[in-house]
Amino acid sequence: MTRDVVIMAAPNGARKTKLDHAALPVSVEDTASEAARCYAAGASVLHAHVRGENDEHVLDAGLYRELIAEMTRRGRGRLIQVTSAAVGIYTPEEQVACLQAVVPQMASMCLREISSNFEQAEIAREFFEWCDEREVHIQHIVFSAEELQHFLDYRERGIIPAGHRCVLFVLGRYNVNFQSNPADLEPFLQHDLDGLDWFTCAFGSQEQACVMAAINAGGHARVGFENNLYLPNGEMAASTSTLVSSLVDTLQAVDCRPADSTRARHLLDIRSV
Repeated sequence: MTRDVVIMAAPNGARKTKLDHAALPVSVEDTASEAARCYAAGASVLHAHVRGENDEHVLDAGLYRELIAEMTRRGRGRLIQVTSAAVGIYTPEEQVACLQAVVPQMASMCLREISSNFEQAEIAREFFEWCDEREVHIQHIVFSAEELQHFLDYRERGIIPAGHRCVLFVLGRYNVNFQSNPADLEPFLQHDLDGLDWFTCAFGSQEQACVMAAINAGGHARVGFENNLYLPNGEMAASTSTLVSSLVDTLQAVDCRPADSTRARHLLDIRSV
């Protein structure tokens, strides 16, 4: 039976600029335009970053609201996940304040950051309880199998509510030159993933091979210029939407298909707006 796979597009991230690739979007307008192309190519969720006046990473509630409004104007019902990435700049309190000002449908949160390296569980508990009250869908980001174990432990202890089942495995964060490979997935798969909606993203030119390894193991995918600029053949991609199109083509060979936003909303149990 054909399986629906959720593809999340990450077209900019926090660190790359147009010096890395001329098509990397940094403005709200450019990000919304690239998001529309990613949806048309087969993505069902945009993983969104916004930038400040000097194209720097910012957690800015006003810019997030502007991006969400622009994307809604272009097409209602599309799924938008805003990042809360600290990038060494923001405190857990500032991360929380931004998301509470926006109240997005979806947000990503690095578990290590919100818990101050797993030393301040109470801040995390209070934030996740607020997310449940406001029906904000959280994707918990972990960078290693050890961090995944913290996620599982936090769920067992009630620090993370049992209904929080979405997690992103970041492959290759600690590899030389940030070059991921499919073998980086193996330590994560040693854990019990039953009942979780898990995604994978990867650094470098083996991005597609890594996310396909995850898809073949029952996971979902995040691709885009945030972590990788190259197609599987080693050529530089024209855009994140090109990376999405390439992944969609590969999915057909393994009896999978990209979930549209409606199907993704159902699979991930995301509230309607």
